[in-house]
Amino acid sequence: MINKKGCPYGTHRVIEPEGFLPQAAKKIDNNMEIYSNEILIDVKTLNVDSASFTQIKNSCNNNIECIKKTILSIVKEKGKLQNPVTGSGGMLIGTVKEIGKDLKTDLKVGDKIATLVSLSLTPLKIDEILDIKIDAEQVDIKGKAILFETGIYAKLPDDIPEKLALAVLDVAGAPAQVNKLVKPGMTVAIIGGGKSGILCTYQAMKNVGKNGKVIVIEYSKENAQKIIDLNLAHHVIVADATKPVEVYQKFTEVSELADVTINNVNVEGTEMSSILITKDEGIIYFFSMATSFTRAALGAEGVGKDVTMIIGNGYTKGHAQLSLNIIKESNEIRKLFESKYC
Repeated sequence: MINKKGCPYGTHRVIEPEGFLPQAAKKIDNNMEIYSNEILIDVKTLNVDSASFTQIKNSCNNNIECIKKTILSIVKEKGKLQNPVTGSGGMLIGTVKEIGKDLKTDLKVGDKIATLVSLSLTPLKIDEILDIKIDAEQVDIKGKAILFETGIYAKLPDDIPEKLALAVLDVAGAPAQVNKLVKPGMTVAIIGGGKSGILCTYQAMKNVGKNGKVIVIEYSKENAQKIIDLNLAHHVIVADATKPVEVYQKFTEVSELADVTINNVNVEGTEMSSILITKDEGIIYFFSMATSFTRAALGAEGVGKDVTMIIGNGYTKGHAQLSLNIIKESNEIRKLFESKYC
């Protein structure tokens, strides 16, 4: 242990450029000797951000060895897992190995935790990649990571399998924001029916009540059918969200424009679909890390839409517990997620 305190935000780990915060830095120090206000974690699994994993997977044509080499190369170069194309990271689960003497925390050595801050700012060292689960976007490793003083985390619950908890906590910000934004009687659009989309639709259905409406737009017929089978939406539209006019036409065939639109997709170019299906003075929440601020801002201006657009902050108070509660409340969603992630 280094016998001095680091910056609570981790700036003491930044190598290049000086004065930056760790997330924005090009390279950080991933020496695993901790400062007196840091936590050292034995890492078990990385849950790579969906936009990042999709980009790496596509660039490697689904080749596992290529994906391994790409991930190892990023961490070696940057000291963290931050995709140079998408800028995003992910999160991890592991076991607390060491706690700095100046850190006030409820953790103890041996606790199993999930970090709730991005891998794009987390000092990480990978000794070996053991396995890559392409469908789950999870990477089993031998390695270590460091959590800064301000880094948030969740203790892994005993009644939910670790990898299931990891998958849920990775997107916990989305359903928690839905809970904040969606009110009874609203019309809600959910773009993207994958992991985060399913959790969002569940929460939206709870919030809109008997007089509201939830419409899901999903590209995959298979994923769309899962949402229908789970009875998680009033309407499910199979459409390509990168084609805004098509989405708008299909959406308006079944519903008035949305009060709130939640965008969960992991590909670029879906901003205008979100904007077109949202009513004037409505709200759009862009949870997707593939979102372009420029396309969203100028696109809304270009079609004369007065909408409030929210950047998908992955953290909101109580988000971890709310999302884990969905798994506890819905046996159907739990079974679906367990079949994919466990």
